[in-house]
Amino acid sequence: MNIRFLISRLCRRLAFAGGLAGGLALGWLLLPGLLYSHQEQPLAFNHAIHTADEGMACDECHPFRDDGSFAGIPPVTLCADCHEEALGESEAEARLIEAYLTPDLEIPWFVYARQPQNVYFSHAAHVTLAEIDCDRCHGPHGATETLVPGQTNRISTYSRSIWGPRITGGGPSISDAMKMSDCSDCHARNGVQDHCLMCHK
Repeated sequence: MNIRFLISRLCRRLAFAGGLAGGLALGWLLLPGLLYSHQEQPLAFNHAIHTADEGMACDECHPFRDDGSFAGIPPVTLCADCHEEALGESEAEARLIEAYLTPDLEIPWFVYARQPQNVYFSHAAHVTLAEIDCDRCHGPHGATETLVPGQTNRISTYSRSIWGPRITGGGPSISDAMKMSDCSDCHARNGVQDHCLMCHK
């Protein structure tokens, strides 16, 4: 074989490999920014004021209904119990009263942990029966002073919070993701016999 032909072929292969590696690296860096839409929460909310300063527990605002199902995000009527009139001078509280409590409108919160429609999750089974702390799955959310923007996958429409901060899933904290594999691993560690219809109804 001609030496020039071999060198030319080697150069083409190296150029292809370099272009492929560069394209993959660029995609890996740019894809998360393009893949996720960002949505600011409609109202600045300080969990720490309520939990640390006022000593409130998670279930005072996020309770179980009488039938044992989880009520989730509190209605504005619950906020009105304390905030019908301003308790402080913050902009957030003034906005809460003017924009939501006075006109009796629900706050359109972005729910970070909303699971796909085919997933059934019982908070009662985990919180009441298994006595799992809220921060095991939600992290130290109750101690935060600000709310981070919600991120939604433009393709799947799922919240990024159920996969974690990395595109591969998970993160540095045990509460960074709520994927099926996380549930299965936790069940296996705790001797829970699970099957498909237990979580997928």
